[in-house]
Amino acid sequence: MNIFFTFLLVVTLTCFYIPELKPRPAIITACCMAMTLVYHFLRSRPNKVYLVDFACFKPSMACLCSKDTLLDRAKRVGFLTDENFKLVTKILDRSGLGPWTYVPEGLLEIPPKLTLDEARKETDTVLFGAVDELLEKTGVEAKDIGILVVNCCLFNPTPSLSDTIVNRYKLRGNILAYNLSGMGCSAGVLAVDFAKQLLQAHPNSYALVLSTENEISSMYWGNQPSMLLVNCLFRMGGSAALLSSHPSDRNRSKYELVHTLRTHVGADDNSYKCVFQEEDDECKVGVSLSKELMNVARDALKVHITSLGPVVLPISEKLKFLVNLIERKVLKTKFESYVPNFKLAFNHFCIHTGGRAVLDRMQKSLELEDWHMEPSRMTLYRFGNTSSSSVWYELAYCEAKGRVRKGDRVWQMAFGSGFKCNTAVWVALTNVEPESNKSPWRDEIRNFPVKIDPLPVKSNK
Repeated sequence: MNIFFTFLLVVTLTCFYIPELKPRPAIITACCMAMTLVYHFLRSRPNKVYLVDFACFKPSMACLCSKDTLLDRAKRVGFLTDENFKLVTKILDRSGLGPWTYVPEGLLEIPPKLTLDEARKETDTVLFGAVDELLEKTGVEAKDIGILVVNCCLFNPTPSLSDTIVNRYKLRGNILAYNLSGMGCSAGVLAVDFAKQLLQAHPNSYALVLSTENEISSMYWGNQPSMLLVNCLFRMGGSAALLSSHPSDRNRSKYELVHTLRTHVGADDNSYKCVFQEEDDECKVGVSLSKELMNVARDALKVHITSLGPVVLPISEKLKFLVNLIERKVLKTKFESYVPNFKLAFNHFCIHTGGRAVLDRMQKSLELEDWHMEPSRMTLYRFGNTSSSSVWYELAYCEAKGRVRKGDRVWQMAFGSGFKCNTAVWVALTNVEPESNKSPWRDEIRNFPVKIDPLPVKSNK
């Protein structure tokens, strides 16, 4: 704004002291009006939001858990019927998870420790580890953070998790702190959109966005088959991202946030109840996954990309989509819906690791190649479903592989209970060199990708 007023003053003085400029009052008025219009135009433009850096927590070796260990602990605890034990074994074999993932140490104890203190310990370990790494990478001091957004779906103690972060890092007293709960696996992307809006309302600020889930409190100890899938897929993990609305941070940031989109189809009862926390017949609490989940996700994706396409796709794809729409809706032809080629809009795809079946459906729906799905499949294989933080492990995979170059566009997309589908679109501001990037993949990226055996074909008999 100071530059604007300085320029306006120079123009005004020039009009007064250069005799050739006549009539002076008219020129001055025109200049003032023009500069006023420019001023209001600049004021109306939202502040750009940058991702300075992010960090994903990698648990210690003490938290490593194999499939055999998981089944052994389930057998020793003895809560599963023989039929459900076979079901869990089958799910694990078909899940897309690798032989080693991470769970809290409390779950590896015999008997498992399921106390509130253990749940707090798990979340503190994950979030503190991610934040410590992020602050070290960015060099930003805790006192400079003005916005804090923490999301965890199922674990919501008092004081809140955001209060825990404020206390641990002695954040300033006027910080805008928010705690999101019950938002499901899409909350990590949703939190980015929320932070973006806050940063645009509060220029020259930093926002710390934390995403995690709590394994101790989300485990289901009953025998309802629809609730056992959560135990098989979800694993320990979390992320921290530092967003900035400081214009000066552009030169040192990794990405610019160019678009976010949130789609909510919860008005439909079927969609609302497809991921539902409830009690089983024995009053044991768990998260039930409906058989309609895949169809709900498919329909939500259609609604979502219908809104996203016009914003991100090149003109050629927009025209194809429009022609197809006219043929189907106006001319009433029997053509199938045209699926836009999103490979023309994005270089990297970070699709939430909901499970192998979800990734298979997304690959088919979006007509993506195996290379595009690799970050999601390898994240599921190595870390399991880390809920809202999974899209950050996937982006870390792309960086560790040295794939992210300046100008690349990244699509983070996640589904969540409710039912929601959320998107964040980033543009890389620099080449991300894997050698200089601390990452959960750094020590083992050369082992990936690994070959995952295809699922057996179902017999028609």
